[in-house]
Amino acid sequence: MRTGEPLPAVGEVLASLATGLWHWDTATGLVTVDAEAARLLGLPRHETVLTEAQTRARLHPVDWNEITGVIQLAVAESTLAEVRIRIMDDQGRVVRVVRSRSKPSFDPVRKAYELIGTLQEVTEPTPGTPAGRTAVTGDWRRSREAFLLDAGRALAEARSTEEVLRVAAALSMPGFSPDGLAVFGVEGDRLTIIGHHGQQPGDESPFTQMSLHTDYPAAEVVRTGRAVYLASPERYKERYPLTWPMAAQFGRHSWAFLPLTVAGRTMGAWMAAFAYPVAFTPDERSVLTTVARMLAQALTRAGAAETQRELTDGLQRSMLPTLGPEIPGMTLAARYIPTGGGLQVGGDWYDMIPLPRGRFALVIGDVQGHDVRAAGLMGQLRIAVRAYAAEGHRPDAVLSRASGFFHGLAATDGGGAGTGSDPRFATCLYIEVDPVTGVLETARAGHLDPAIRMADGTVLVRATAGGLPLGIDPDADYPTTRLGLEPGEALMLCTDGLLETGGHDLDTGWRRVRKTLETHEGDLEELADALVQAVHGPSSHHTTGPLADRREDDIAVLLLCRQGAGGCGPDTAVVPARQPVRRSMLTVAQAEPERIAAARQQLRELLHDWTCEDQVDSAVLLVSETLTNVLVHTDADALLVAEVTGAPGERRLRIEVTDTGDDLPHLRSPGELASSGRGLVLIELLAETWGVAPRGKGKSIWFELSEPDTP
Repeated sequence: MRTGEPLPAVGEVLASLATGLWHWDTATGLVTVDAEAARLLGLPRHETVLTEAQTRARLHPVDWNEITGVIQLAVAESTLAEVRIRIMDDQGRVVRVVRSRSKPSFDPVRKAYELIGTLQEVTEPTPGTPAGRTAVTGDWRRSREAFLLDAGRALAEARSTEEVLRVAAALSMPGFSPDGLAVFGVEGDRLTIIGHHGQQPGDESPFTQMSLHTDYPAAEVVRTGRAVYLASPERYKERYPLTWPMAAQFGRHSWAFLPLTVAGRTMGAWMAAFAYPVAFTPDERSVLTTVARMLAQALTRAGAAETQRELTDGLQRSMLPTLGPEIPGMTLAARYIPTGGGLQVGGDWYDMIPLPRGRFALVIGDVQGHDVRAAGLMGQLRIAVRAYAAEGHRPDAVLSRASGFFHGLAATDGGGAGTGSDPRFATCLYIEVDPVTGVLETARAGHLDPAIRMADGTVLVRATAGGLPLGIDPDADYPTTRLGLEPGEALMLCTDGLLETGGHDLDTGWRRVRKTLETHEGDLEELADALVQAVHGPSSHHTTGPLADRREDDIAVLLLCRQGAGGCGPDTAVVPARQPVRRSMLTVAQAEPERIAAARQQLRELLHDWTCEDQVDSAVLLVSETLTNVLVHTDADALLVAEVTGAPGERRLRIEVTDTGDDLPHLRSPGELASSGRGLVLIELLAETWGVAPRGKGKSIWFELSEPDTP
C-alpha cells in the first residue's frame, strides 16, 4: 500500500490477522459471525447467523458460564470483557483455544445485552513443559495470584465436606492442573479416604484403613508433617517399592503429597496426581502448599459445621414429635423449619396429644430465644403440657398449670419472669379437638389466633380469648373459646416466624400467607409445603415486607383438616369444586364486651366478596346491636353463628345470636329520648326476614339477607 492510498476495509485487515468478528444480541438470541469467526468456531468459512444454542454447542460448558459472568461484570464497571474460550468438536474434544474481546452494553428497555467483539486463536502451551509452567501464558486466568484468590474464595464459601471436595476437584492450577486428587484423613493409627476425584468408584479400597506405619507417601506425610514430591514413576518406585504396584495401575507420571495442617496439627494429607511429568519447581510447590493450607482450613470448618448441624438436628428431631396414628375423619400435617445462622435449634414446637374417648389435642408454642437454653426449656415445657393433658384437664387448666410450671422452671434455670438476668416466657395455643363433631375448645397464652380455611376457600382468623404468655404470671387464667370445624374446612396454627420472616410485620405477613391458603389447590401435605415455600422459596423474593430488618425466626406450622366436601383427605390429589357454604361461630361473654369488635371484624372477613357493601355494613350494624342487647338486657353470654349459603350472586346470609335468657324481645316504638328499644326496629328496617325463636333454655334472634345479582 502506497502513501496516500485509502486504508483497506476493517474486515480485510482483521481477516489478514486471522481475527474474526462476532455480534450477540440476547434479546433476539442470535449470534452473527463473519467468515473468520465461523472458521474459528469449526464451521464452514462464510458469514452466518447462529442461535445461542448452536453457539453454546461449540464452546466448553465451563467457558460459556464464565462468559456470562464476565459480561455482567464488564457492563457494571464499563470496561472491556476479555475471556479465553475452548472450542469443542462434535466428539467433545478441544480443537483450539480462542481469545474473545468485546464491549458489552445493556439496554434497560429491552432488558438485554448486546456485544460486538473479536475472536483470535491463541496457542496453549503443552502441560508440564517449561512454557506451560510460566506464570502468564499457561494460566487459565493468566495469573497465579488470581488463581489463589479465586481458590481461597471458593473454599471459604464451601459449607460441607462434599462441597470442599467438589471445589478442590474443580481447581484449575496454573499450568499444571492435576487429573487425580485424593484427601486422606486419620482415624486412630489408620488412614481413611475422605474423598477422591479422577479415579473410578472402588479404586480407593486398597488405601482405606491403611496403617500409618505403611511405606506409603500419604502415611509418611501424616507421620512427619512434611510434603513428598515424586516427579516420575521411577522416583516413586525407588522410594516406595512396597506400595508402588498399588499406584502403578492408575498410569500417572507425577505425584505431590502435602500435609493438611491446622493449628500445628496434621489432620490428613492431600494427593495431587498428574498424567504428565511435572518438575515441581519452587513456584509450583509454593502454589500446591498454599492450596493445601486453604484446603485444610476449609475441611476443618466444614467438619465443625457438619458436627454442629448433626448435633442440633438430632436434638431437634428428638424434641419434635410425630403426628401419631391416623384419626378417622381428620387429616394432619406439620412442618418445622429452623431458620437463621448459628445454632439451628430454637424454642418453637408443636405437638399432637391423644386424649380419652377418641379426642386429641393440638399444641403449638414458642419459647423466647434461639439458643440451646430455649430448646431445653421448650423440651421440658412440652413434656409438662403432655402430662397435664393426659391427666384429663380442660384446656384452660392445662395452660394455667403449664404457666406455673414454666415460671418456676425458668426461675430455677436462672431467669424467671421479672427475676434473674435472662427472663424467659413462652407463647402457646392449646386446642382440644372432637373429631366426631368438629368442635374445637381453645385456650391461648399470648400466641397467634388460629386461622380456618372454609370449604369455599375463604380464610378467616378466628378470634379467641387469651391470657398472658406462659411464665409471666404463675396464677394467670386462660379462658376457653369454643369453635367449630365443618367438613372440608382446614385449621392452621403457626408461630410468628411464618408471618414475619423476610421483613414482614404480622399484618403484611398474614396477607402473604392468606393468599397462599386461599389459592392453593392440593392436599394438606402440599399445602404445608406451599406455606413454607411462600416464605423461603423463590416466590418469597417477590413479596418482601416493608421492614428494613429482614428478621428470620424458626417456623412451626400445624394443619388440621376435617375431611369432607372440601377435598382435603389423605388420598385427594386435587381439591374438587368447593361447596358454597361458609359458617362462623363466636362466643361473647358478659365480662368481655370488647369481643363485639372481634365479631364485627370476623363478619366482614366472612363477607369479603359480598357484592353489596351496603348490605355488609347493615349486617355488621345488626350484629353489633343484637350482641349488645344480650349483654345489656341479660346475664348470659351470647353465641353468634353466621352462615352464608348458595353460589356467588345468589347467596343468602343468616345470622343467629343465641343466649340463655328467658325474656323474649318484642318490637316496640321507642320515644325520641328513649335510650333503648331500637335494636329490633333496625332489624325490621334492614333485614329481609327476621325472627325470635325459643331454644329450650334460652332463645335466639335471627335475621337473613339475600345477595343482589349486581353490586
